[in-house]
Amino acid sequence: MTGATALRALHRFGIALLAIGLAGAAPGGFAPHVQAAETVNPDVVDRTTLRVCADPGNLPYSNDKGEGFENKIAEIIAEELDVPIAYTWFPQTIGFVRRTLGEKRCDLIIGVAATNELMQNTNPYYNSTYVMVYRAGADLTGSLGDPALKGMRIGVQPRTPVASLIARHGLLGHMKSYPLVVDTRREKPVRQMVSDVSSDKLDVALVWGPLAGYWVREIDPSLKMVPVAPEAGTRLSYLMSMGIRYNEPDWKHALNRILRKRKDDIAAVLTAYNVPMLDRKGKLIEVAAQPRDKPASPAPKEKPAAKGVAEPDGYRVEDYRAPVPAKLTGARTVDAEGLLGLMKAEDVALIDVFPAARKPEGRGDDQLWREPKRATIKGAHWLANMGFGKLHADEDAAFKAELLRLSEDGKRTLAFFCEPECWMSWNAAKRAISYGFDKVVWFPGGVSEWNEAGELLEEMRPWRPHDPK
Repeated sequence: MTGATALRALHRFGIALLAIGLAGAAPGGFAPHVQAAETVNPDVVDRTTLRVCADPGNLPYSNDKGEGFENKIAEIIAEELDVPIAYTWFPQTIGFVRRTLGEKRCDLIIGVAATNELMQNTNPYYNSTYVMVYRAGADLTGSLGDPALKGMRIGVQPRTPVASLIARHGLLGHMKSYPLVVDTRREKPVRQMVSDVSSDKLDVALVWGPLAGYWVREIDPSLKMVPVAPEAGTRLSYLMSMGIRYNEPDWKHALNRILRKRKDDIAAVLTAYNVPMLDRKGKLIEVAAQPRDKPASPAPKEKPAAKGVAEPDGYRVEDYRAPVPAKLTGARTVDAEGLLGLMKAEDVALIDVFPAARKPEGRGDDQLWREPKRATIKGAHWLANMGFGKLHADEDAAFKAELLRLSEDGKRTLAFFCEPECWMSWNAAKRAISYGFDKVVWFPGGVSEWNEAGELLEEMRPWRPHDPK
């Protein structure tokens, strides 16, 4: 494998991993060029814990506080497997694969380029690309042949694909260089690039999309992003997958099933982090950066009734991610605009019932267990799992008691949601009506619609029935 080939195959996280070091570090169990038949060795994955290999300080991907989008995606995988997460932390640099996945300290790397040859890849779950970040009004096309760039200050990281295009178009004299390989715990070059564009120290930054989108969201959502136009001989977009060891077919198939089943939830996570994503035709999927403040919203607006699934007599008890009815008898059904208006007109308690993995039975207090976290509507209460069709008697009683507390004995309106096509929110709202609450709202669009409307989210951990108040 040549240095250039390895660089293209291993490019990830918005930095180019040092090709020679990684290729030389590949342990004997990896076969970068020739993969052995998958049936030769049995799976060695620990099925009682999701063991994830990750960088402890590499936002927006991951950190040891669980704040990155790969942390959130890991939580989705763990939820489907109904197991806790255990991390093996190692800086995303030379030796990362060898010292983590290769030494079997962990079983999964959440995000790797699908062309990575040091490990087996799952099916890809998103496609991103390099983008131009610039201030509103510049109206850049994305092409490095754009004459407007001749008079601009351009931020670039060397040894990235866009750096070679800068040279090709004779723009080296306009380039300001930012370091590529750094200690991510101490330096954030892309954050600095985006900040410099915002403060008019740069006119445009050429950056790997997931990094650009996150720092635009965090620093200045008014900044614009446009994909860098592709050119012959230079690859700018990469399909991203998960990385596992070779010869683990069952593990690969299990992950691929989860990626298919939870693709909408994973996309919602990426959208919440403002990751620029391409569709199957290579076109940008529009993703708006989340503003920190929004103007006043109009009066409450109920979601219009539409033809669809009929309301069942009882609760939905299976296949919770499926088309839902257009309404819930006894409740007001609203969209994001309607919920915003309602929150201005009434005192509303927001109730998220998205499911969360429970601590496995028999796991002692001395054993590692980290409660999952979720980005939900700002100010909401995450009453996880209370939307299942069947609740244990103690869960049912605890849920009712918690709703009484949150509603202040029925004085406040209760608004239930989770995600689009999520029967759990419908079940939970119906259950609240059965308890006797008469101020019940159902928001079927859930967190994804709220995020698409540009409204604020915040991370939280789930309420559990046994939580002390």
